[in-house]
Amino acid sequence: MKTLILAGTALTTLAAGSSAAFAADKAAVLTNYSNIAEAKFQDSLATAQVLQTAVEALLAAPSVETLEAARGAWLDSRVPYQQSEVFRFGNAIVDDWEGKVNAWPLDEGLIDYVDASYGGPSDENALAVLNVVANPAFELSGKSIDASDITPALLEGSLHEAEGVESNVATGYHAIEFLLWGQDLNGTDHGAGNRAFTDYVTGDDCTNDNCDRRGAYLKAATDLLVSDLQWMAAQWAESGEARTNLLSDEDAGISAMLTGMGSLSYGETAGERMRLGLMLNDPEEEHDCFSDNTHNSHYYDGKGVQNVYLGEYTRVNGDVVSGASLSDLVMAVNADLDAEMRGKLTATMDALGALKAAADGGFSYDQMLAQGNAEGEALVMGGINGLVDQTQSIERVVTALKLDGIAFEGSDSLDNPTAVFQ
Repeated sequence: MKTLILAGTALTTLAAGSSAAFAADKAAVLTNYSNIAEAKFQDSLATAQVLQTAVEALLAAPSVETLEAARGAWLDSRVPYQQSEVFRFGNAIVDDWEGKVNAWPLDEGLIDYVDASYGGPSDENALAVLNVVANPAFELSGKSIDASDITPALLEGSLHEAEGVESNVATGYHAIEFLLWGQDLNGTDHGAGNRAFTDYVTGDDCTNDNCDRRGAYLKAATDLLVSDLQWMAAQWAESGEARTNLLSDEDAGISAMLTGMGSLSYGETAGERMRLGLMLNDPEEEHDCFSDNTHNSHYYDGKGVQNVYLGEYTRVNGDVVSGASLSDLVMAVNADLDAEMRGKLTATMDALGALKAAADGGFSYDQMLAQGNAEGEALVMGGINGLVDQTQSIERVVTALKLDGIAFEGSDSLDNPTAVFQ
């Protein structure tokens, strides 16, 4: 169960200056934040469209090469999307939508075949091995479901979080990831999922049966991801609802920015995505568990937090979106705190960069989670400690800007570790 940490007591006060100028600065900061959000979701959409084209090529001519190209496109698509996660928590429109595109962990047996070691239905999830790919008709909540035609509407309307179970993830990046890589059965040894391209070959050369339906599921999930990202990019455009809501109340808008930074840093990334898996020594708690891309997802989440504070984002084509920033606001009231915040963000990115470099060099995140792996634990804890430490400075920023009622997402793994094992 997740908990909350609250912004602390007053640590500093506003410096002397024009309150009107300060208000104008807030408007500029919010506009730049919105511009960055729009750019990140546009980049997420553009890279998802490249993935969509690669998936279509895979299904048209399955081969080692087309499967690897689709996997590469999926990995590339994660870079801008993970940097957009900082817009969660403070922006309700993003939180209400996010579960469709990035929910995890998932019970992959809902979607397709799984290894015998996976087990069967459980008290928590009766649909854990439903295997929609193999079953064109089934019962859900007492209703007969016709799944003979696997479409985005079926995935979104009937399957996703079926029967109210969060792990029944039928849509989004991780459903696609599973369909491209398959299960990672390596435990805490090196290695990702190893699905064969022949899982998409129709006719006598099909492996693991139902290749046509598996391809239909992959196409439907990818098409749905593209349409979901199109919708979110539009919400941050000039007259989009997300931008309009944010700009309608400047103090609430600045609070939303800091809430996203603090919650993603603390409860979500440091806690639920990193500390919990390390405590349990469980690679099933990895964010990108099928592809062994978790080191990158952590790194770009951290980068997203830094982007918001500094008010700048480098797009996938190399263009930079930049402007008025939270750093500017904090500098105006407490230059030492601004320097502290910048330093903490740099330290966190250095720690996450070290973790990323080790994984890119062949020391996979799975291995880092293994019980007794001191080197791996040190790398993961370096990232966790940096994220927790920078959250304390974010709390100080909240106080310095005289913002009230901000709560950051927490995690039992950080706030109440004994509860994790109960």
